[in-house]
Amino acid sequence: MRRPATTYSSEPLSHFVDEYLGHIYEGHPTAAAFDGVHAHDDLLEDFSRVAIDEQVRELGGWARRLEAISPSTLTSEEKIDRRMLGLSMRARLFDLEEVRPWQRAPLHYAKTLASSLASQVLFAHAPVTDRARRVVSKLRQVPRFFEAARQNVTDPPGLYVKVGLESLERLLVLIERELPRAFCDLEDMHVLGDLADASSAAVNAIRVYVGHLREVVAPRSRASFRLGPERFAEKLRLGEGLDVPAERLLQIALRELQVTQQEFKEVASKIHNDPAEAWRKVRARHPAPGELLGVVEGQLEDLVTFIRRKRLVTIPKHEPVMVAATPEFYRWTFASLWFTGPFEQKELPAHYYITDVEQNWSAERQDEHLRNFNYATLCSLSRHKVFPGHFLCSEHVRRIEAPLRRSGLFASRSFVEGWAHYGEQLMLDEGFERDSAEIKLGQLAEALVRLTRTIVGIRLHTEDLSVEQGMRLFRDKAYLEEGHARHEAERGTFDPGYVLSALGKRMLLKLRADAEVMQGNSFSLKGFHDRLLGQGCLPFWMHRELMVGGRDGSLLE
Repeated sequence: MRRPATTYSSEPLSHFVDEYLGHIYEGHPTAAAFDGVHAHDDLLEDFSRVAIDEQVRELGGWARRLEAISPSTLTSEEKIDRRMLGLSMRARLFDLEEVRPWQRAPLHYAKTLASSLASQVLFAHAPVTDRARRVVSKLRQVPRFFEAARQNVTDPPGLYVKVGLESLERLLVLIERELPRAFCDLEDMHVLGDLADASSAAVNAIRVYVGHLREVVAPRSRASFRLGPERFAEKLRLGEGLDVPAERLLQIALRELQVTQQEFKEVASKIHNDPAEAWRKVRARHPAPGELLGVVEGQLEDLVTFIRRKRLVTIPKHEPVMVAATPEFYRWTFASLWFTGPFEQKELPAHYYITDVEQNWSAERQDEHLRNFNYATLCSLSRHKVFPGHFLCSEHVRRIEAPLRRSGLFASRSFVEGWAHYGEQLMLDEGFERDSAEIKLGQLAEALVRLTRTIVGIRLHTEDLSVEQGMRLFRDKAYLEEGHARHEAERGTFDPGYVLSALGKRMLLKLRADAEVMQGNSFSLKGFHDRLLGQGCLPFWMHRELMVGGRDGSLLE
């Protein structure tokens, strides 16, 4: 039977993008705030089943409207953008209908609320009284927010309950301790009273939900965390344009792991003949308690100087990166970077948070914590998160004019994480700390962790690998201590996207090699990096289309 001919509209793609962005911002106010759009800062997401079903219907309508835009009216770049938009919509639908974090993961609710509140606490994008009023409005919606969680999350995987409970306890710290500190300069007594009342009601609603999880949900949680081979592959295909069988991705990661392990052993031999012992020696060299922030500030200065001297990539003029101690509610992380969204109107500094020891910890616990902040690992972290990693990438993105490529809503995780991981290696390849086996070993150790994430994540979701087996892989292949190894393996169950960091670096190296072949003597690293970052955090298939014309169609090899 012949299909009816498509009826195309004359709608400009730019008009569609503006309206679609506005629609997404309205339904996802937390994502809007992190994009630097504050029109919905007084709202929380609606995760009720009715709202989820409405999202699905509306996404279908937007997809049909996009399909009706005639390709013949578009430029070559707009045709690529149109294809990316279509994949992005299908990825959102797939997440809502198949992955279903709103139904499977208490973490989904805790993380959304924590991020929503943090967006008003960490950045002074509006006067303190205005931000406090928005927080009050959000807190008043918390009972409704967690009632949706109670209705939706009825049979999650057991590990998801454990992780959710941990994250909810940290959320309580944010509301009970961090919010009063954040608004300590607030002078409006009426707003202060509203904030206290709304906080009390929100805390009560969260504690009720915590009790529900422990007493009702946890005892009957039997669901599997595994996506399965088909859903795992579809998630990568729609979200990243990565249409490669999981078996092949696993082969690539295993090959790269073997090569990296051999290099690790060769570098380690300059320190000790046993690579595990060499790494222990490196980890034993760390700043003393209270010295972490000063060491990191010095590292950032050295990195900026090296990038400029070697002309690796443009460093745009920017507000300073403030190195500070991690807020208490976020102390479960070792280090984190918070920067304003690409559409933010006000110039504000980024915050690079480092989690130092606490004075009441035992000497043994302090030393265990600081071993993870050895000088080599700290240097890798700073290259990954700040220069030339996430922060520098964000500064290039905020200068893009096209809203579609500027918005974080369409950012590819394989690109975002791949660029940062690539940046760790790039600096050393170009001669940074050339004579330091210690710094090189730190970079290789981070590469081993990310390659092991790829292997464990794929096998957790497409095979029958257990969390215990995953823990042993991190311990034996990436030299992690058992507690850290277990955390990494558990993360793979609820964050399958963590397989993308190592794959993203591999795709970036492949793109660079192809661009160098195509450009010949005119190729320069700075030119390549500036053009790449100037296109935005696009999926690698888009970067390839724009930079090498999709040359041979291969993303990875």
